[in-house]
Amino acid sequence: MLRLLRHLLTPFWVLRLHYPKDVLAQIERRVGDFERAQGGELRFVVEHAFEIGDLLSGLTPRERALEVFGLLRVWDTEHNNGVLIYVLHAEHAVEIVADRGLARYVPQADWDALCRQVEEEFRAGRHAAGALAAIDGAAQLLEQHFPARTGGRNELPDQPLLL
Repeated sequence: MLRLLRHLLTPFWVLRLHYPKDVLAQIERRVGDFERAQGGELRFVVEHAFEIGDLLSGLTPRERALEVFGLLRVWDTEHNNGVLIYVLHAEHAVEIVADRGLARYVPQADWDALCRQVEEEFRAGRHAAGALAAIDGAAQLLEQHFPARTGGRNELPDQPLLL
């Protein structure tokens, strides 16, 4: 019941309060920096809440992140190196989905540990810091595990997406 209330009481406009234009621009710049320095393509997505039907069916943030990963074609990069950072605002939940080209190098447990760290930032109300920490953390994981590629083309939009 508490989960249902959290979602019902989280309107879309609340995202505009926590992610104003200047924060969205910071995220976009950081994504661009990430992609120039690392061997990956990144999408940052924040969804305000689930629909009632999704809640009643028991949809989890991880399942929704996988769905968004497919819908936004994050998987459709030349080197299978797409990364989705998905934030479900109503639950302060963070999920990171990495394509199979990166999954060979970075174990899911490393992504999950980063998600839990970033969730603390969101729970504390530090949305901009949390978003940037997620991107920086992804960059650090790739730097450790994945060989950077230079001269590649930008295959995914750098702009954060609010759903």
